[in-house]
Amino acid sequence: MMRRLTRRIVFFAVLASLLGFCLPQDRVGAREETVKPQSFPDLYEASIAELQAGLASGLFTSVDLVQAYFARIEEVNLQGPTLRAVIETNPSALAQAAALDQERQLTGPRSPLHGIPIIVKDNIATLHSEGMNTTAGSFALLGSVVPRDATVAAKLRAAGTIILGKANLSEWANFRGRVPSGFSGRGGQASSPYVPLGDPSGSSSGSGISSAIGLAAGALGSETDGSIVSPSQNNNLVGIKPTVGLTSRAGVVPISEHQDTVGPMCRSVADAATILTIIAGRDPLDNFTLAQPTVVPDYTKALDKTALKGVRLGIPRGFSPGNQNIIAAFNASVEIIRLLGATVIDPTDFPSLAEIRASRNETIVLDTDFKVDVNRYIADLVEVPTGVKNLADLIAFNSAHADQELVEPFWTDQSTFIASENTTVNQAYFDALAADKDIGQTRGIDATLEMFNLDALLLPTSGASGPAAIAGYPIVTVPLGFQPANTTLSPAQPTRSMGPNQPFGISFMGTAFSEFKLISYAFAYEQATHNRLKQLAFPEAIPKTQLTDIVGK
Repeated sequence: MMRRLTRRIVFFAVLASLLGFCLPQDRVGAREETVKPQSFPDLYEASIAELQAGLASGLFTSVDLVQAYFARIEEVNLQGPTLRAVIETNPSALAQAAALDQERQLTGPRSPLHGIPIIVKDNIATLHSEGMNTTAGSFALLGSVVPRDATVAAKLRAAGTIILGKANLSEWANFRGRVPSGFSGRGGQASSPYVPLGDPSGSSSGSGISSAIGLAAGALGSETDGSIVSPSQNNNLVGIKPTVGLTSRAGVVPISEHQDTVGPMCRSVADAATILTIIAGRDPLDNFTLAQPTVVPDYTKALDKTALKGVRLGIPRGFSPGNQNIIAAFNASVEIIRLLGATVIDPTDFPSLAEIRASRNETIVLDTDFKVDVNRYIADLVEVPTGVKNLADLIAFNSAHADQELVEPFWTDQSTFIASENTTVNQAYFDALAADKDIGQTRGIDATLEMFNLDALLLPTSGASGPAAIAGYPIVTVPLGFQPANTTLSPAQPTRSMGPNQPFGISFMGTAFSEFKLISYAFAYEQATHNRLKQLAFPEAIPKTQLTDIVGK
């Protein structure tokens, strides 16, 4: 149940926050770690560096931050625009914040994330004893007891991060069936803060919404194919989809060990780089992480405004979306990137483009992996009060609890579950795995980079996820633009697929473990354009509570 906090907002605080929203260009700087706030940072856009500076100076505490974010969640989650971004908040967060405040006074901060509240997707395990569930949005796992924190959650905690709550998501990371993005049985139907009842995309829907409007300092999402970069795009965020194996998936409710990855969804490249530096690294509980370089880079050292100078980028036009507003904004940004010193080769289509378009290999791999991987995940749980033991039980549970899970009229389908249950690990599966590697890596991304002597690929985010998904390669998406104000508002069924001011993004894609370079290019582009605050969320979706309403009250 959501924590209910009394909102203590006075007139001058509201006026101050509204005036802050009227200064978009000044709110997106390079976010240097030496930022020293002279006043409370605006929580709609506050960077991790700004929050750390305020904590270090004693302007406010982590307890204040948690209280402020809880109040902001309360305003818009199940009230007002009912965005349904957060499934539950952490009942231990205030006590953890108080302990971290005391530790800061005694011994100093552990890391740049010390005392910083972060939202994590509800497929990322957190200790049951802390008071939160890990359910992938499903009532079938409600009350289940995980054996340990997910490794990425444990890394956040070790860095002094406060896990503020669990974000809503497309249930089972959008792998149950043909169901609108952002719906889960437990969380309901999430929607966009930019288009009323708009599609938030998924499956990391709540992570995107929460980060976009300052319900936390940042968020973690997960991606199999598009589930970080697509909701980052729709919610006007920076999203990093890491190479498969850079961040551990241990303790994350799975779809596929071959494509799943966990990454940050934040308001700036700097914040995303800060979080990625903490969560990356080898983990004996996830063999895929053992293939990564021995030393994890400090990705904040990639934050170089001049990084595009002398770089060669290629545009694989074969993956471009059909929306002409996106194409026009993308083409304009290509010229900006050239002015920043990059050489842009256009087009640079994959040798395997036609095969990728026609392939069903990804479906074969994901359907087969899910049955194996989710059965293993459930078997590792300490306790499952609902009694489900495997995928077949999940299908039966949904049928028996259709009023909670298979809800009329939009959310009734579980055909992907059923297709997965009917799979076996056979030669067709191994052939599909090999084919994906061939067309995604060898004759896809890697061949294109080599053929045109490129450092990275550049494309609209709408077309970026597929080739990187089957390759297991990284993407960094950055805000690019917004649909025009005269865009026709789509009907709500139950969410709107299109509407005025709907955000879209631009992506930098590369080979395995090229995140440092991609982050540097993304940062240089972000700092040259400052696109994010050219359009705010719609007014009702912007929480009004600020630190001034909390500190000393």
